[in-house]
Amino acid sequence: MNDPVREPDASARIPPPLVRCWTDAVKQAAEKARAMQPAADSNGDPKRHRRRWFNRWGQATETYLRSPEFLQVLKQHIDTLIATKRDGHSNRSAADINNSSLPEDVRALAANFRRLLPQGTKTQRTAIAAESDRNVPPHPKGPPDKAPKWATSFDVVHEEPQMRLLHFSPSRIQYAQPVLVCFALVNRPYILDLKENRSVVRRLLDRGLDVYVIDWAAPGDADASLRLDDYIGSILDNTVNVVCEQSNASQLSLLGYCMGGTMTAMYTALHPERIKNLILMATPIDFDGHNGLLNLWARRETFDVDGLIDAFGNCPGEFLQFVFQLMKPVQNFAEKQLSYLENAGDAAFLDDFETIERWSNDTIPVAGETFRDFVSMLYQQNRLVNDQMVLAGESIHLASITCPILLLVAQRDHLVPPESTLAIQNHVASQDITTLSIPAGHIGLAVGSRAQQKLWPKATDWIANHSTER
Repeated sequence: MNDPVREPDASARIPPPLVRCWTDAVKQAAEKARAMQPAADSNGDPKRHRRRWFNRWGQATETYLRSPEFLQVLKQHIDTLIATKRDGHSNRSAADINNSSLPEDVRALAANFRRLLPQGTKTQRTAIAAESDRNVPPHPKGPPDKAPKWATSFDVVHEEPQMRLLHFSPSRIQYAQPVLVCFALVNRPYILDLKENRSVVRRLLDRGLDVYVIDWAAPGDADASLRLDDYIGSILDNTVNVVCEQSNASQLSLLGYCMGGTMTAMYTALHPERIKNLILMATPIDFDGHNGLLNLWARRETFDVDGLIDAFGNCPGEFLQFVFQLMKPVQNFAEKQLSYLENAGDAAFLDDFETIERWSNDTIPVAGETFRDFVSMLYQQNRLVNDQMVLAGESIHLASITCPILLLVAQRDHLVPPESTLAIQNHVASQDITTLSIPAGHIGLAVGSRAQQKLWPKATDWIANHSTER
């Protein structure tokens, strides 16, 4: 069945002064990294040398992104963005955004990254320069111009204005409890079924599990008033009922990814009798740590979430995408580009690369009041682990969770530090908690080769072993 195209949201332009300040900092970090980097051994591995160089460059850049200086710059320009929108000076259209998905200074940095590479990789730079002069496929930018295709066929078994429920059925259902997947509200869930050989959905189906996935709709202006309790206490609760009715089951296994995992943990605390197993992928639970940049940037003294939502209504997808890219500038605007050029002759690599790029740029807005709730209650007040979370007048106690829990953790996750997920172990009553961890990033936990070959066979075995055979 075809997946409907979702229109990109129009948002105000990111202030150019912020981009210039950030770009200058990245360049300064490159100089610091170059000074730390010894000359490459002429007989050594140039890729290994380059990897070390990028690591040092990335570390130097992150140091700046954590500094009080940058936090002040970030605050000033977010406040400017809010004021510009509030005062009615922003009239940028969706077409403008599509034609310029990255600010000019950032595109210039990405285009000229070769001159920032250390002298020790001169031979490599020459080869890359020659490669870039060839007929290399254009780098994918922006959301796809046609509806994304899931790798696996599905049926839409339920629809509401804010979501649709996709059913992926195995050739033979072997377990009584279905698996319901709740994705984050920011990106699209087809990252879980991107390609046949990079599909979490396929791994679940191969194990005989009956799979349902919530596909959240992009909120419009009329949805700006939706609260977090609307998504959890109403929409998610109704979806659980639909899945149980469809599969003739009294319980199900609930799998949440990132923000979706936080939502499923709260739902499980409210309705422990409905959940057979809880599986959390790269899920933020404790928001008080200092390791994650988002935890630092989202603090009250830096991020005026009330001002943003009061001005915009919904949180623009363009704003979120820029923040995500800003967190790892070296990887996003230099290392990734170099890798693309190096592998220009590898059709399989290019196909994987472009597919993931299009997904990562396919962000959707988040309903305004839901975003306000999530940032204020969790990132800024850390209510969930402080046992102070209340939705629609009902207290949420993680200690109410008693079911078996599987924690899937990416050791190099820059969005959700592993300790943020692992913290749930200190707050639940569950006696059966298993952790599976791999050296991967936030998205690699789903689509990476190591995840598909090593982690997901163990994860699906765990779910099967904790389910009832039919």
